[in-house]
Amino acid sequence: MKKYLGLASIIFVMLIWGSTIVVTKVLVADIPPLFFAFIRFLIASICLLPVFIFSKQTSISHLKRSDYAYLTLMGLLGVTLFYIAFNISLMYTSASTGALIQGFLPVAIAVLGVIFLKEKLNKFQITGILLSTAGVAAVGFFTDGDQSGDSLKGNLLMIAAMICWAVYTIISRKLDHINSLTVTCLSGFAGTVLLLPAGLIDLHNHGSTIFLSVNDWLALIYLGAIASALCYFLYNKALETLPAAQVGNFLNLEPIVGVITAFIFLHEQLTAIHITGSVCVLSGIIMSSIKRN
Repeated sequence: MKKYLGLASIIFVMLIWGSTIVVTKVLVADIPPLFFAFIRFLIASICLLPVFIFSKQTSISHLKRSDYAYLTLMGLLGVTLFYIAFNISLMYTSASTGALIQGFLPVAIAVLGVIFLKEKLNKFQITGILLSTAGVAAVGFFTDGDQSGDSLKGNLLMIAAMICWAVYTIISRKLDHINSLTVTCLSGFAGTVLLLPAGLIDLHNHGSTIFLSVNDWLALIYLGAIASALCYFLYNKALETLPAAQVGNFLNLEPIVGVITAFIFLHEQLTAIHITGSVCVLSGIIMSSIKRN
């Protein structure tokens, strides 16, 4: 039963996270990217703080000094550095291109899982990972994105963000002796604090008053409360019951959702290659989810 809850959680998270790249692409045009990242996680922290204080699941009495170090590193990688790179990237590249680059994640997580967590992959899982990754590669290499500005810079920053997230995922698996709510809250708080200097410097360098509309605030609340606070918890919860490689493969859903939402809301082109790649991704996810000896 826990496995099925984990699968349901990770699918929900991918649907939400897939939509965030479009929301972020729109907001970085109006809000300085580092200040934007800080506000997003300040909202997330405000949502998580009362849950952390009053929940019976959260406890820090048994944590070791090394646990705090890992949690801080998770905050640095999965919040601070990830969203600095992610937000700046979307200033230089399109939402669809950024979404497709996220297909790099499953391979990185699977490899790190084998190296650091000694996880084993059977032939069926490897085939599923390769199939879904091939689907993303097909979409990425055989479609034309809206390459505005210095797209190479934006793409490299997105790759850097994916590497940060892959390491975040592996560290979370190493902390499976700590309940997921505690991991989510403490790493999120650490990442938010570490974002503060960058956010303030970015706001100072912007040099002008920032006006946020009602829609901007609604988007920030969506990103902070739902896509960050809730989804980070569900993601870490899924990592308690699912192998890192399988979770990594589900991350291939994110670029597909990103492409679809970019098509719907930003009117970017959806081609036959997009559809074919999406079918490969979904087929690969199903294959990797079936346990075979």
